Amino acid sequence: MSEANRKLGKVAVLMGGKSAEREISLISGKAVLAALQSKGVDAHAFDPAVLPIWEIRKEGFDRAFIALHGRFGEDGTVQGALETLGVPYTGSGVMASALSMDKWRTKLVWLAAGVPTPKYRILTPQTDLAGVIAELGLPLIVKPAREGSSIGVTKVRTPADMAAAFALAHQLDPIVIAEEFVAGQELTAAVLGEQALPLVRIEAPEEGYDYNNKYFTDEVRYHCPAGIRPDVAEAIQQSALRAFQVLGCKGWGRADVILRADGSYAFLEMNTAPGMTSHSLVPMAARATGMSFEDLCVDILARASFG
Repeated sequence: MSEANRKLGKVAVLMGGKSAEREISLISGKAVLAALQSKGVDAHAFDPAVLPIWEIRKEGFDRAFIALHGRFGEDGTVQGALETLGVPYTGSGVMASALSMDKWRTKLVWLAAGVPTPKYRILTPQTDLAGVIAELGLPLIVKPAREGSSIGVTKVRTPADMAAAFALAHQLDPIVIAEEFVAGQELTAAVLGEQALPLVRIEAPEEGYDYNNKYFTDEVRYHCPAGIRPDVAEAIQQSALRAFQVLGCKGWGRADVILRADGSYAFLEMNTAPGMTSHSLVPMAARATGMSFEDLCVDILARASFG
């Protein structure tokens, strides 16, 4: 074990949890755990759905790598618990995590800061859905404000689909967003520390980059470098840093972006604890800079702090 890795101490890799993204979190966490152990880090699995979070302090852990996704892991709650316990952790703090998990309030901050994001409306049971369609056009996207991994997201193509799309999202979250559909190339912009990593371009099947295609098929093609104009790529990377910083994020993260045919672009959301599976995008971007998955995990862990 290197001296630097020894100084990282006993590490809890938080995985699983109780969100709708538990399955993906377990895959991410196991990959991170294996990577850290391969580099000589004294890392151990810790599932907050199995053991109470305060057991981290009882078990003598010195820091935590958060590989939890979704609610109770990416929304500031576990970050607050770790702050109270005095255990430094990876990624963004309480405020930035909570803000980034809420796609509505993320949009409010981005719009105020000049970060481009698609037009949207908040839906309630009383909303005139026909009026929203008239304003945003079809197709449009309906999604819960505080879920990830495309859970509860519907691409609405006809007015008849709108009510069911709202009902699905509303089951998961009382805050539901209708968002204009932005046609273009799907990109992700990862941030590591103060650096914007190379963009990844995603080519998904006709049904789109949904939950199944994100994690469980090999139908999606990834391109890194993204193969777009260098000046456009640079502009998106700089905007990604801005999008990251105005939310108060730190450590690492990943923004999802759509690049239109005319060269303009729109940011969809910020992920503060991105996936670390075999299909994941931050490792792909890091690899393009010559950084291995194992070194990326150690780098993220070494940045652990209090929010």
